[in-house]
Amino acid sequence: MSLSDPEVVRQEYASEAGLEARRSLYDNREGPDPREAMWDAIVQSTPRRVLEVGAGPGEVSERITTELGADVIAVDISERMVELAQEKGVDARVGDVQDLPFPDATFDLVVAAWMLFHVPDLDRALAETARVLRLGGRLVAVTNSEHHLGEAREHAGVSMASRVSFSRENGEDALRRHFAHVSRHDIDGSVVFADAEAIRAYLRSTVTMQSAAESVPELDGPLRAGTRNTVFVAEKAP
Repeated sequence: MSLSDPEVVRQEYASEAGLEARRSLYDNREGPDPREAMWDAIVQSTPRRVLEVGAGPGEVSERITTELGADVIAVDISERMVELAQEKGVDARVGDVQDLPFPDATFDLVVAAWMLFHVPDLDRALAETARVLRLGGRLVAVTNSEHHLGEAREHAGVSMASRVSFSRENGEDALRRHFAHVSRHDIDGSVVFADAEAIRAYLRSTVTMQSAAESVPELDGPLRAGTRNTVFVAEKAP
């Protein structure tokens, strides 16, 4: 299964259960928080009009609205995610980053947090993102390395090498096809899986890896796995 398969994405985000299970992994994270690195990039952009694509439950859009006072629109292809964002007071709409329903040069900033690897046509999505940005506007895009939590996944024989369409390893090249300037900030840390069942629970929370969960053998003790996240900032030529 591919992370960018529309049916996989539909199943993955029809409910918030899997997303919340994966988020809970990071409660014991050691090291810097990539969400705060993303926030710093957002603040440095001093935006007034913001679009968040693949906004999920809407926490980032809500924070931008309340802390920065910016006008924010959030889009997501999942009706359930849009519903959760609207419950937070976010102007959230069902929409597809590959076909954005906004005029050219509408926004100062677009935020894409852990979602571009779900897009079937990445270049089309990035072209649309660039189109709706004003000259000099920015895209803040967050993703993972192909080796994110690899120490846990290898116990199930699962590798993401060359399987992620937008990752730490290939994201910069993709962005440079559409933006004039691209910077990259890697944020690495670790989490601890208490036992084999914790790894199985992580795998079960994903549509693409759940079938491998029962192949995880018992462990001798806790397992430390690396968190490998990257924040890209891409700027449209002024």
